[in-house]
Amino acid sequence: MTAVDTEAPWAPVDPIGEALHRLRVTGVFYCRTEASAPWALDMPALGACVSFHVVTAGECWVEVDGQPAVRLTAGDLALVPHGRGHRLLSAPGVPSLGRVDLLPQEYVSEHYTVLRYDGPGERAELVCGVLSVDGPAARMLLDLLPAVVHVPARDDAGDTWIPETVGLIGAEVARTRPGGEAVTTRLADILVIQAVRAWLDDQRSSTGWLGALRDPQIGAAVAAVHRGPGRPWTVASLAREAAMSRSAFAARFTDVVGVPAMTYVQSWRMHVAADLLGRGEGVARVAAATGYESEAAFSRAFKRTTGRAPGAVRRAAGSRPA
Repeated sequence: MTAVDTEAPWAPVDPIGEALHRLRVTGVFYCRTEASAPWALDMPALGACVSFHVVTAGECWVEVDGQPAVRLTAGDLALVPHGRGHRLLSAPGVPSLGRVDLLPQEYVSEHYTVLRYDGPGERAELVCGVLSVDGPAARMLLDLLPAVVHVPARDDAGDTWIPETVGLIGAEVARTRPGGEAVTTRLADILVIQAVRAWLDDQRSSTGWLGALRDPQIGAAVAAVHRGPGRPWTVASLAREAAMSRSAFAARFTDVVGVPAMTYVQSWRMHVAADLLGRGEGVARVAAATGYESEAAFSRAFKRTTGRAPGAVRRAAGSRPA
């Protein structure tokens, strides 16, 4: 039995909590930047990675092509969730110093560098991170986010979790200790989850995937599918999860999510399958984990849905450089 089939009794009961619970950072790289204006840095596109930037002193701007620039002041957090290239600047219009990964910097450790630039103007200090996020539910949630998520240093309740969490990250990466990487990845989890949650608190969507998560009854069925993609789901069994009649559930699911319930189940299974194949799981195990009685039936469904053979996805993952 694979992990995707196991439902722990302490798993979150609300669908949004379920998605956030499954959001896990699997790789991190940090850079501390100390720069005096004028300065600008190009952040390269990084595929499916998430970038965050926290200003610990001074201020800076974040620019993503085609989007308004976002101003960050001390303690603010910016999340760039889609792996897009972007820029950090002391002020809009400042010429770039170059791609940040190609500029001279001090390697404190394998996953932590310090970049310094001395200009004549005001000084800014930032802690930046590049994160790889694991799990299909997490990636679907991140796909909902805008190009930049801006979280002020203090929320409406006056909490200061951003500088406190960044302070813990800075203390951990500045010294080599047993388990240090595990601690910093969990702290990065907190930063990303809190930023996503802050954005979710401002949304009022009642349709699509987010609408489904917010709907108490449809959300219960969606969360059940997420926890057990290999179960033999039918519209009737999903309706029981939602405590609704079969006909009422079918109509409401399509109305809220935009696709029929079993179409969603099939789509989710393929998301899970792609994730497992990308982690090197065997095709037979993935077929069983996603509810298929035979490897051949799973392979046909996967190729029909994604356009790729499952074996090719698995081999590509095995040959991908770290």
